[in-house]
Parts: sequence; C-alpha cells; structure tokens
Amino acid sequence: MKTLITEFISLDGIVQAPGAPSEDTDGGFAHGGWMAKYFDPEVMGGTFDELARQSDALLQGRRTYQNSAVAWPTRSGDSFSDWINQVQKYVVSNTLTEKDITWKPTSIIRGDDLLEAVSELRAQPGGYIYVYGSATLVRSLLATDLVDELLLTVAPILLGRGKTIFPTTEKMASFELVSSVKAKTGALVCRYVRAR
Repeated sequence: MKTLITEFISLDGIVQAPGAPSEDTDGGFAHGGWMAKYFDPEVMGGTFDELARQSDALLQGRRTYQNSAVAWPTRSGDSFSDWINQVQKYVVSNTLTEKDITWKPTSIIRGDDLLEAVSELRAQPGGYIYVYGSATLVRSLLATDLVDELLLTVAPILLGRGKTIFPTTEKMASFELVSSVKAKTGALVCRYVRAR
C-alpha cells in the first residue's frame, strides 16, 4: 500500500482547523473554519471520492479520529461516507482504550509503534493508506519518509500562525507535481508523488 496525505492548507502552510471554529483552538487559533468558503464540492469532492475508492485503510491521529467518529457515522448515501464508515481505520494514540472506540472497524496504534505499524501496512498489497488532518501524525510520517503522495488543497489565504504538517528536518525530500486543478473558489488541488 502507499501512504496518501490529503490536507486543506493555506498559502502559508497552515492546516489547523479548516472545517469548524471549534475544531482545534490550540495555541489560541481563532480562524477555525477558514476552508469553508473555498470548498468546491464538484472539484474537491470528486477528487476525494476517487482517491477513497482506491484506499484500503484510513490512518488518523487521536483528535482527528475523535472528531471524525462524531461526524461520519450518521452520514450515508454517498460514496465517500459509505467508504469512510466501512474502511479499516487506524488511530494513533497513547491514551485511547478499546472502550473509546465506537467507530468501527478501528485498531489502535500506540505512538512508539507508529513507524513499524505504517511500514507493515505499506508492505501489504492494496491501495492507499488514506490520511487527512492529523498534523502531528503527518509530520512524523514526512520526517521518516513514509509518505508516497500528497494531495494538498491550497486555499488563497494567509492565516499567520497555526499548525503545519511540515517537519523541521535537515533531510530534503523531493515530490513531483502530477496534477493540478483550479476550483471555482480559487483554491488549487495539487497532487504530488514522492520522487525517490
């Protein structure tokens, strides 16, 4: 399988709380929900649906998983909702227990086991390991070169500060732009493949 990271991202590289004002206010972040006016269901929805159909696992950090476990189980009738509710999910957490897992099927990966677990998943046959949100998790995956593709939806906005997915590292990592589509809202959906 291949690791696919999908993110809504600002021009200055911020991924924090794109969906709702209260989604993630860490550090006093006050711009939650910034992506709403840039979302284009036709362009973005179609891309996400296509990639979900090619994905055999969903990998998330704890906060993204808990937010998703509240939002998605009540939705159905479209291809993305049906996929996300049925796909095998993995949540990276040192605090969640099996009693906390209500959105199934889900397996817990402990932080110390992340690199080994993702490496084992990547060694299995199948499509993508789909990741969205989960900034801390994505930074770890990028820092250890376990990312095969990035799908970045770049919104034409500067947020000034907030969480990013990009690790601070001495290592370079090259990606090749394989597609770019402009949404009606001015956002760009850019797909990059790791150049190894």
